[in-house]
Amino acid sequence: MPPILEIRDLSIHFVQYERGFRRRRLPVIRDLSLTIQPGQVVAVVGASGSGKSLLAHGILDLLPYNGQMEGSILYQGEPLSPRRAEQLRGDEIVLIPQGVTYLDPLMKVGDQIRRGRKDPDSRARCTAALQRYGVGPEVEALYPFELSGGMARRVLIASAVVDRPKLIITDEPTPGLDAKAAGRILGHLRELAEEGAGVLLVTHDLELALTIAHRVTVFYAGETIEEAAAQDFSSSAGLRHPFTRALWRAMPQHGFHPLSGAQPYPGTVDTGCPFAGQCSRCRPDCVQTQRIPLRPWRGGAVRCLFPEEEASS
Repeated sequence: MPPILEIRDLSIHFVQYERGFRRRRLPVIRDLSLTIQPGQVVAVVGASGSGKSLLAHGILDLLPYNGQMEGSILYQGEPLSPRRAEQLRGDEIVLIPQGVTYLDPLMKVGDQIRRGRKDPDSRARCTAALQRYGVGPEVEALYPFELSGGMARRVLIASAVVDRPKLIITDEPTPGLDAKAAGRILGHLRELAEEGAGVLLVTHDLELALTIAHRVTVFYAGETIEEAAAQDFSSSAGLRHPFTRALWRAMPQHGFHPLSGAQPYPGTVDTGCPFAGQCSRCRPDCVQTQRIPLRPWRGGAVRCLFPEEEASS
């Protein structure tokens, strides 16, 4: 069986105008490769500005007009062209976005989830989807502006998964929710994966990702710097890249040690490792090497010239 989603060497850039008609390319994602198998949750973790949300929109061909994409995306073994993405979007492939403004303010909740269908089966599935996320059937008669932020978030998720999609792309799914509600939603996403769907979880919260993910892809400045199994995060010794280790050390249960410095702005690092300015083990080769490849390493993958040295620290 082919993967639900396979991304190969994906790059996304924006065309921007400077003074007059002078144009420049602003690279935001470079050389990304990612695979999601049926029944698998893959988390993409990175700081704000690392390109995570653009990945979600790029898969569904929802980039802004000045965004351009290179590389290949396969869905169930076949190319996911813009036309095919449009046909599957909202049906087999769904996006759970960050903002609840994606809900139509002029349509009642029940009509949105059923997509206008009024047959008994659609009504039953609508009610069941809402109940799964702790929402009563009375909400079906309300408009989105009558809901609290947390309630609107749960309605948004219910509307996305009501038809049992095969690929669920979720971009920061739990903002504004209390810990109990967030845990319930994440648990349901894991259940959907166990029923055969593929789930791509985009988040800045490593601790949240590890509660349901099978594999974790770490983003930094628009590049994949590490791919690891979730169990590799049980200790820092199981990790491969110094930035991933810094993320691990910054978690509250590991001492909450912050990383000094800041992630470089997209397009400002053309050669070498983008993490070089924050890495305590940076060497001249880290800055001078034209492109550092993502390579297999100890059961995962890493974009680092000296991963073995990090693993032994």
